[in-house]
Amino acid sequence: MKINSLFTASLLSFCFFNPLHLLAKEIPEWIDLFNGKDLTGWVDVNTSPKTWRVEDGILICSGKPIGVMRTEKMYENFILHVEWKHMEPGGNSGIFAWSDAVPFGNRLPKGLEIQMLELDWVKLRTKEGKPGPPIAYVHGELFGAGGMKVTPDNPRGKRSKSLENRCKGRGEWNVYDVVCVDGVAKLSVNGKFVNGIRDSQYKKGYLCLEAEGAEIHFRNLKIMELPPGVISREQIVPELENPSF
Repeated sequence: MKINSLFTASLLSFCFFNPLHLLAKEIPEWIDLFNGKDLTGWVDVNTSPKTWRVEDGILICSGKPIGVMRTEKMYENFILHVEWKHMEPGGNSGIFAWSDAVPFGNRLPKGLEIQMLELDWVKLRTKEGKPGPPIAYVHGELFGAGGMKVTPDNPRGKRSKSLENRCKGRGEWNVYDVVCVDGVAKLSVNGKFVNGIRDSQYKKGYLCLEAEGAEIHFRNLKIMELPPGVISREQIVPELENPSF
C-alpha cells in the first residue's frame, strides 16, 4: 500500500485551496482537546476520579481501572494530533475514534481503535520455545473494536498493521497524527504515514482515551475539524448525555 502523499495532498488541497469551501466557512483551525489544566471537555465513562490527573500540563492516566473517558461532542471528519509515552514495560492504551463510548464485556467501547502499546508488550507475551505476537502489533495497529466493522489497508487478520516499525519505547514521546475522513482513517507515526483503514461502519462518533492497566502520559492533544460529508443516520453513533466529570 502506498500511503499517503497523494491522499494527504488531495485532502489539504480541498480544505485550504477550494474557493467554494472558503466562501462557505473559515479555514479550519486547531482546537485543543486537552487544555493542560483540567478535564474540561471530557466525560468519564467507566473509570474513576483517580484514573486521570493533570501534572505540569501533562494528562496522566494511571491505567486503572480498565475503561475510557470520552469527548463531550462527536466528530465526523477531522485531523487528530496526540503525543504519548508509556511509563511501564509492556503498557497498553489507545484512542478510539468514531466510537459509541458504550462499554461492553471487556469494559471498552465500540469504535476504531488506534492502538498505543509499549515495545516490551511483545517480549512479555512471548513464551519460551513458542513464537510471540508479531512486532508490528506494537507500532500503531488499527482495528474495529467491539464489533466495529472496518476494512484494513494492511491486513493482519481483521486488524491493519503498520508498514514500518516507528514507535519509541518506555519514557519516550511518540507522535500520532490521524486523518479521519468519510470512513477512511490514515495514521502517521512519528512523522510518517504507515497505516490505514477504510469502509468504517461509523463515520461520526466520540473520541475516547483508554485506560488499560498501565500508566501512560498524553500531551498536545488537539483536533482540526474538517467539512462534513454525506452521511446516513446509521453511520452516526447514538448521542449521549454529558454529565459533569
